[in-house]
Amino acid sequence: MGEWVRAEDPSAVGAVRRQAVELAEEAGFDAVLIGQTAVAVSEAVSNLVKHAVQGAVMVRFHPEAPATVELIAVDRGPGMADIARALRDGYSTSGTLGIGMGAIARIATGYDVHSVPGKGTVLAVHFTAGATARPPQRASGLTRPIGEEMVCGDGFAIAETGSATTVLVCDGLGHGLIAAQATQAAVKLFMEISEREPVEIVDRLHTGMNGTRGGAVAVARVERDTVLFAGLGNVSGWVAHAQGRQGMVSVPGIAGYQKGRLRQFSYEVPGYATVVLHTDGLTDRWDPVALPGLFARTPAVVAAGLLREAGSRRDDACVVTVRPRHGDH
Repeated sequence: MGEWVRAEDPSAVGAVRRQAVELAEEAGFDAVLIGQTAVAVSEAVSNLVKHAVQGAVMVRFHPEAPATVELIAVDRGPGMADIARALRDGYSTSGTLGIGMGAIARIATGYDVHSVPGKGTVLAVHFTAGATARPPQRASGLTRPIGEEMVCGDGFAIAETGSATTVLVCDGLGHGLIAAQATQAAVKLFMEISEREPVEIVDRLHTGMNGTRGGAVAVARVERDTVLFAGLGNVSGWVAHAQGRQGMVSVPGIAGYQKGRLRQFSYEVPGYATVVLHTDGLTDRWDPVALPGLFARTPAVVAAGLLREAGSRRDDACVVTVRPRHGDH
């Protein structure tokens, strides 16, 4: 998982570019693609530094084939009224490197953006080794530690299991390294048993987290038109779309310490909906209606948009978004 960098000072451009180059080399990119990645990342971060309010950026490496470097950038304004114009080659915001957002989109293997004037912009770009494009993104997750901490006690895992996508979100009790160790134990066990039913996974996590700090956990399996959900503790689950959202039910408890009778629930997932899981580092008060167009975007952009809108700097935060198989973009 990458680290968030505040894009408020020109030094951020070089720092993030160096991170991207290191990850591109690790991914096995050739020299041309490494150079293109560096230029595109520099342009994106330069845009944030020069023109955005509260800009932040992350680069991270996805080692699963095909190896991919991903850039996530968010800000709180000014936003773009005409995204199509910004994406035309040759159009560049004054004072940046000059290649423009259109060239970034053309260089990248995958590109998605959401922007609302006065609210801000979310950008997700990925670069993939070789000519093979990544399959359509079905799920994405993001974390952010409390304040200036380097380690986040919240975490997630994503597993493709046949015709379904199964995800875990864990909120390790407290903050820092001890909370992160509890979450890491949950993630490791989840990846070993992810093909089991969500309620069984949660039960096994409760046993497996004994001896750690413990935490809140939730597991969701998203299939073509349904989601199976089981949760223990205060991880929130939602089926969300542009018109609203439906909450999913967790039972009280702390994985590793105490639980009542675990239950698994099934919810309908329309093709235009997104399943969202998040820790209490995001407030429950976010409203899809107040985020026009966001839930039509890719899971990475939806996750980043929700983290920006609902995330608290006073707690660790984690959000995962999953699109059903019949809802690929």
